[in-house]
Amino acid sequence: MAREFQRGHKARISDLTAGTDLYVGVQISAPGLTFDISCFGLDADERLSDDRYFVFFNQPKSPEESIQLLGAQAGDTESFRVTLDRIPSHIRKLSFTATLDGGGQMSQIAPGYLRIVAGGEEVARYSFNGAEFSTERAVMLGDFYFKDGWRFAAVGQGFDGGLEALLKNFGGEVLEEETPAAPQQPQQPGAAPGFAPPAQATPPPAFGAPSAPQPAPAPQPAPQGFAPPPGHTPPAPPAPAPAPGVHGAPTVIAPMTPPTGTVPPPAAPTASTAPAPAPAPYGQPPQQPSYGGRPGAPLPPGYGQQQPSYGGGQPAPPMPPGYGQAPGQQTAPYGVPQGAPQGGAGVTAALQAFKETPTGQRWTQQNKKLVRVDLGIGGQPVLARQGSMVLYQGKVDFSYKGAGFMGRVVGNATGQEMQLMRCTGQGQVFLAENSTHLHPVELQGDAICVSAENVLAFDESLQYEVRRIEGHGIPGGALFTMQFQGTGTIVVKTHGTPVVLPVTPTTFADCNAVVAWSAASQVIVSSQVRMRRNAYPGDTGESVNLQFRGAPGNFIVVQPYEV
Repeated sequence: MAREFQRGHKARISDLTAGTDLYVGVQISAPGLTFDISCFGLDADERLSDDRYFVFFNQPKSPEESIQLLGAQAGDTESFRVTLDRIPSHIRKLSFTATLDGGGQMSQIAPGYLRIVAGGEEVARYSFNGAEFSTERAVMLGDFYFKDGWRFAAVGQGFDGGLEALLKNFGGEVLEEETPAAPQQPQQPGAAPGFAPPAQATPPPAFGAPSAPQPAPAPQPAPQGFAPPPGHTPPAPPAPAPAPGVHGAPTVIAPMTPPTGTVPPPAAPTASTAPAPAPAPYGQPPQQPSYGGRPGAPLPPGYGQQQPSYGGGQPAPPMPPGYGQAPGQQTAPYGVPQGAPQGGAGVTAALQAFKETPTGQRWTQQNKKLVRVDLGIGGQPVLARQGSMVLYQGKVDFSYKGAGFMGRVVGNATGQEMQLMRCTGQGQVFLAENSTHLHPVELQGDAICVSAENVLAFDESLQYEVRRIEGHGIPGGALFTMQFQGTGTIVVKTHGTPVVLPVTPTTFADCNAVVAWSAASQVIVSSQVRMRRNAYPGDTGESVNLQFRGAPGNFIVVQPYEV
């Protein structure tokens, strides 16, 4: 039976199926609307650093065919074949998206889904409908992401700007090129029409009905072989040419900024070689060579350009490496003249490195000391420490979260009292406190013990209670901590960068420096010095420690600071 997902839910792929050769089907429709369904292969920074891993109608597969576009079949609007064990190591996330081709908005869509099929059996399904969206024209439906193994997340987050906004979110840009004037090479008689990018002559994906009479080779067997869902019918042969105006111009995807230290390839020559264009006026963006007499699109800042000549003489030598590049790449050397065109000057360029980091996840760490929670993903309220909000966007309500009479009594008696506020609504809330380091910890049914002093925020779906640590030789005979359990995220704050150590039979930690530990660990208060010696000169100040015991896999987290 397929596991049902809601927006914001996540799971390990290995918990859904043992197979790695998967079928991903998307069903999305609306009267009078046309959709483009694509898959973005992103790097560890969630950027489209390699445009060969943008799989869409104009590029139906990745180089090693670990991601393949299969077309409409078995009731799905679009489908993909994903072979997880063949995805290269620099691709850490696959984002499946849907964008509107033309007018309309996502609130008009009928009930749809994204599903995962392994070995012919559906193992996961994320259902959605137009009520979850409003004016969006592009939406991220679901992600495969690598975190100690491949996992699946139901996202359901949209962009009003459509495909362009979606690409900018992934670090790319879309350029609509004019059709070149040079005539295309006619197909050889008898050759099968291939579904591939215009610049390539590659055969169609091996899976599915071939265009030629010869059968396609079967894929290699896997632990659980790839098989489409029941009711699969081979897709019809592709049309000989697209209708005018519908994807007539190929979409070119490229990173917003070129990799550091690389030299871009020269532009491809056209059928009629035109004389070299004159240099652009000072302060104007350089243009790409024209195709067929039409002007080209502007080049990215600093991309393959040289320093303009001064005084009408010979052109100056090439600019130093990194000159004119966007922030985050190699910076220009000291002494570059001010006012240079298309460079890293200006307020926008100076603040580029501090822009918001959207990921489509519920919890997103903006930097070491700031975290953002999207209340619209998952639909669950968030409990945060009072006064920890530094910024919010959208319609968000903040209310006092009381612990009740018994809760206040327990908190006062144990020192584990938390003054909390409840965050609800539709929007994003940015949280921080006293410039401490923040660490979102995702719980998936497991538990963790954290001192109340080190808790900044957590999902309201998590259960929490005060836990007693037995011991001798200290006032009251015990210490206390908070135990969190369930499915959700808790944000732990530390003073400085913490260290995580495995629990061994001889693991001791200062009770004022320990931050958290696995709930399965056995914790005992250890007093190594008699109380009467504390008054003697020369006391070490390390009279009370916590001893940890547990099976392999248990851990403790210690910060370089004593509360």
